[in-house]
Amino acid sequence: MVAYHFPPLSGSSGIQRTLRFVQHLPAFGWQPIVLSADPRAYDRVSDDLIADIPASTPVRRAFALDTARHLSIGGRYVGAWARPDRWVSWRFDAVRQGLQLIRKYKPQAIWSTYPIATAHLIGSTLARRSGLPWIADFRDPMAQEGYPADPQTWASYKRIEETATGQAALNVFATPGALLEYQRRYPHAAERMTLVENGYDEGSFADVERSLLRSQPLNPGALTLLHSGIVYPAERDPEPLFKALRSLLNSGRLAPRALRLRFRAAVHDALLQRMAKQYELGDVVETLPPLPYREALEEMLRADALLVLQSNDCNDQVPAKLYEYFRAGRPVLCLADPVGDTARACVDAGLPDVTALEDSEAIAQRLVVFVDKLMRRVAMVARPDAVRAASRQARTARLATYLDALALRSEPTN
Repeated sequence: MVAYHFPPLSGSSGIQRTLRFVQHLPAFGWQPIVLSADPRAYDRVSDDLIADIPASTPVRRAFALDTARHLSIGGRYVGAWARPDRWVSWRFDAVRQGLQLIRKYKPQAIWSTYPIATAHLIGSTLARRSGLPWIADFRDPMAQEGYPADPQTWASYKRIEETATGQAALNVFATPGALLEYQRRYPHAAERMTLVENGYDEGSFADVERSLLRSQPLNPGALTLLHSGIVYPAERDPEPLFKALRSLLNSGRLAPRALRLRFRAAVHDALLQRMAKQYELGDVVETLPPLPYREALEEMLRADALLVLQSNDCNDQVPAKLYEYFRAGRPVLCLADPVGDTARACVDAGLPDVTALEDSEAIAQRLVVFVDKLMRRVAMVARPDAVRAASRQARTARLATYLDALALRSEPTN
């Protein structure tokens, strides 16, 4: 399993996908071997998830540098050293160590996950040189209209996805929209594409619930609407929500101090603080630093409601934390395009409070109704069957069936 996002990296929900596959695959007859990057390549590290890596799992960490941090002078660096991404240096030692792992453990398949795009370069090379079947995992779409903005980087992404759809035995996508888009884009490979969505880890939630003896409110005397995770300035722009809040406060439709909007580990805190000042929401908006993973889950469990933001140019993507929101059993306010995958996931799970992120007037109308339901304790939470289906164990079971099929297909015949 070739994965850049792996403990001790901190600050990315992408860690959970690989880590939980690694945890649960042995129960389905598969022993993972992990090829990741040296921690020096990570912006932030934390040991809080290291203990979740099974002791039986071999983990190799190949030499890697972050071009922007390690190979720049005065904040500038050679563009070719950051294509397809800033961690392309990982490729060289990862291929060397990957071939060593293949000789030692004789695995039956190679799995690599994007983002980071370099992981697919490694997976492709290892598969070509070993003859093993390759599974290319796309957590997000790669080459999109206008993304990446740099034409040469876009071209490198396009080449990688063309290689994956041409060479990989299986291409895996995390959302229905991305799967359909790639089947349309590469019809010759459509039969080698499938869906394995993200999910939540039941064991982590169970650990938190055992220690959470009683749920004290996050903000006594006020409802707390929590957004847990990165707020991207474009793809998760909260300004329409801020406008809606200011409108509601001005009109008296929302009482002062009735609601606190908490952003946890948003990364772009300065932007949120400037926006809160602009709309005079200093008493409403909170920006707080990251927490260890299980403490972040505890905060979700204690929040009055949870917030998801997704712009209409990300309709083929679903924030991975949404499935943790389902398991937390809290009402969810979904500000996303009603026809996109994020909104559909909410509605399919029984969460009806969905409004387009770009429409501040519609958000204001929805928020009044949503807050009223919270106060009357009648807001909907995700249905139990939708929660069970989103567990990481259920997602791993699906991946294991594909691994079983690949192994059967590659067995020599007498």
